[in-house]
Amino acid sequence: MKPAPFDYLRPQTRDEALTLKAEHGDDAMFLAGGQSLVPAMNFRMAQPTVLIDIGALDDQATITIDPASGALHLGSRVRHRQLEFDPQIAATAPLLAEAAPLVAHAQIRNRGTLCGNLAHADPASEFPAVMLALDATFWVASTAGKRELAAKDFFLGIYTTALEETEMLVEVVLPASPPRSGYAFVEMARRPGDYAQMGVAVCMALHETGTIESARIVLCSAGDTPMNAHNAASALIGEVPDQPVFEAAAALVDQDIAPLGSVHASAEFQRHLAQVLTRRALSIAGARATGERRQAA
Repeated sequence: MKPAPFDYLRPQTRDEALTLKAEHGDDAMFLAGGQSLVPAMNFRMAQPTVLIDIGALDDQATITIDPASGALHLGSRVRHRQLEFDPQIAATAPLLAEAAPLVAHAQIRNRGTLCGNLAHADPASEFPAVMLALDATFWVASTAGKRELAAKDFFLGIYTTALEETEMLVEVVLPASPPRSGYAFVEMARRPGDYAQMGVAVCMALHETGTIESARIVLCSAGDTPMNAHNAASALIGEVPDQPVFEAAAALVDQDIAPLGSVHASAEFQRHLAQVLTRRALSIAGARATGERRQAA
């Protein structure tokens, strides 16, 4: 298959890119890594008449840490490979670093960008679930200015986000992890690089007494958006992080998901995987949180 005809534009600054988007509106799409957009164009699932290539915006490929808050700032052209190997990511957002190698294949990770992935809003993708688990903030921009969106408000449905017609996702901000934190990302796929049949991202933090103070459990391939398992996470609060507690919480995940089924797995099998993988992810995150607490002591 070949894409429908389109005009190709390559702005040299972000302001120029946003001006072009304001001019062309829904007829234009941004091209970053192109690992989701180009196949969609080839299959005529996406048919922009204008393609705005932001590949020249080198100032958008930055990874920085706010010295005051410890928050991690990721520009719109940060690639999957950077998330996989940059030591700043491993140190400040290890959950993101753990999920990155599971995304597709190395060739795709060399080109794909985080913000492009998030704007594509594939509910089977790992990164949207990670963003919810990390309580990320998204900054979107247009010629009218910038606005802030919580990750939980960004994903509206399959391939659908809260981005308006003339906006671009320009930055992702991840808050610093609290002390005594644990994390885990686990998934099941038929082969490495395949879409996950089910994936689970977990973050938890312990109170100084050793009980669970906060927790987030978010699943991919579990509905038409990344699915936040509120009931399961709430069951952890105030509990000691041990296996019976994790098993009880994992049993509640089914209340918060709505798997659609696919050629990779039936909805029934996805529900089974959700419980199994949640239990596994909680065990890993709990061990990491308690290990950090022992080291701190």
